[in-house]
Amino acid sequence: MIKSLCVLGSTGSIGTQALDVARMRGFKITALTANGRADIIEKQAREFLPEYVALADEKKAAELKIALADTPVKVLSGSGGVEECASLGSDAVLNGIVGIAGLKPTLAAINSGSALALANKESLVTAGALVMKTAAEKGTPILPVDSEHSAIFQSLQGCRDKKQIKRLILTASGGPFYGRSLAELKDITPEQALNHPNWSMGAKITIDSATMMNKGLELIEAVWLFGVAPDDVDVLIHRQSIVHSLVEYADNSVIAQLGVPDMRIPIQYALTYPDRFESPVSRLDLAECAALTFSKPDNETFRCIDICREALRKGGLYPAAVNAANEKANAMFRKGLIGFTDIQDRVEKALEYSLPAGEYSLDDVFETDASVREERQVGI
Repeated sequence: MIKSLCVLGSTGSIGTQALDVARMRGFKITALTANGRADIIEKQAREFLPEYVALADEKKAAELKIALADTPVKVLSGSGGVEECASLGSDAVLNGIVGIAGLKPTLAAINSGSALALANKESLVTAGALVMKTAAEKGTPILPVDSEHSAIFQSLQGCRDKKQIKRLILTASGGPFYGRSLAELKDITPEQALNHPNWSMGAKITIDSATMMNKGLELIEAVWLFGVAPDDVDVLIHRQSIVHSLVEYADNSVIAQLGVPDMRIPIQYALTYPDRFESPVSRLDLAECAALTFSKPDNETFRCIDICREALRKGGLYPAAVNAANEKANAMFRKGLIGFTDIQDRVEKALEYSLPAGEYSLDDVFETDASVREERQVGI
């Protein structure tokens, strides 16, 4: 079990829940980072007294430095400051940053030799080949924090040969608009889309859940994490969010991980693996759950899963392109600039770009991201 922990994105949903686990387990917090929530990270810094805190927003970082002048905490700024925190060599780095902004800190943590508890799915979506190659070269473990990938990871314990795996099955709640037709989605507002039935998450991820893009991103992440083919990952709608994902084996037996929908279970397992401890989460009472239901997703109405699978098949930089299109469209929808169904239309358009399907560099990933956001032809 780890003793020291750096939390990237400490003011977000994943970060604050990771600190709940840290309190219970007594981890030493070495560094905290955030984008711009200086008020929250100041309170966290005063409680945990890390060696460093970093704010990506340089103006707010300067204000935070003044606010924390009476403490021994050192304040860093900008994306470089976040990467420096990830590079400290803590026993583990939990990356809870949202979006492609988490990619460079992921690589910084891997290169430092810290175990990586990964909640930033975009690291593997945009640059899976680079991230997994770097981790293999450095011998750095990547432990999944997403509830679905943690469930698969837990269900694979004891599997000695990847050839024994027939299929990975990701579960999805279906979001707030399960069962609605495409016509019924036209006038959805951001406020409606942010009302998730089961999970408490940040705004971007909650919208991704409503469009089913989150499940498409998780499909890409699963392919890289577990070394399977895109067509060997399926998705099932499971409205109750009790079965978090499943693994089907060669003998047709299926192993699943169940629990109440609380992210502190997978967060703690990633930080204490391979051991298990009492957690701050309530017990699962199956007798109180009533029915557990499963159905196939409506991929005609919610196209993002199939779009992401196609991006994987095309390979190379296409996953980075669809991720960039989604990040931009998601933000535009939350600002009221486009409609709800416009999100998947814009994501699908990214498949039309002319991109190399083979090897790529980190610079290529960020050039693709910038080009797609600016809606210009990618110059790779």
